[in-house]
Amino acid sequence: MTTGAQTPHPARPRRSRLRTLLPLGVAAWLVLEIWLLTVVAGASNGWVVFLILVAGLVLGSVVIKRAGRRAFENLTETLQRQQGGVPPGARPNSEGNGLTMLGGLLLIIPGVLSDAVGLLLLVPPVQKAVSRSAQRTFERKLREAGQGQFGDAFQQARIHRPDGKIVPGEVVRDEPGTAPGDTAQGPRPPLTR
Repeated sequence: MTTGAQTPHPARPRRSRLRTLLPLGVAAWLVLEIWLLTVVAGASNGWVVFLILVAGLVLGSVVIKRAGRRAFENLTETLQRQQGGVPPGARPNSEGNGLTMLGGLLLIIPGVLSDAVGLLLLVPPVQKAVSRSAQRTFERKLREAGQGQFGDAFQQARIHRPDGKIVPGEVVRDEPGTAPGDTAQGPRPPLTR
């Protein structure tokens, strides 16, 4: 037994609001979805709920497949244009594939509320409004980040010498039997003991 001053525990970083509220939001959404399904089952019967869930699964699968096929065709056409030396131009129908896939995914997830939001995301004016809003938010966050914010994150991953200089490099491990002409020296010891 040692008697001495206890070492203080390092202060834990404060949790962000997103990490605190996201699990609570997901739990509230799940409870709401289950409650809405029971309300629909009580108002009609269990077969209606079953048909709603199956219809959402089938419709969501069709929507995701169609949007994925459209995105793949756009990618193939863009690559063919680049190989031909033609610069890729703006395509009028190329927007909304991501939001269409998100709408299809929300349709696949069982629930009445997720189906309603998924169907809303399939409406073109709603897609354009959500896309513009997301683009403005992304640009604002990028402006708020300022110069060097992303560089600082990458700086932490580098190796620093005691005098403050950065030493870029990688670790190369030479083991017997890996180079040409070397022979293996028997089985390796187990990793755990």
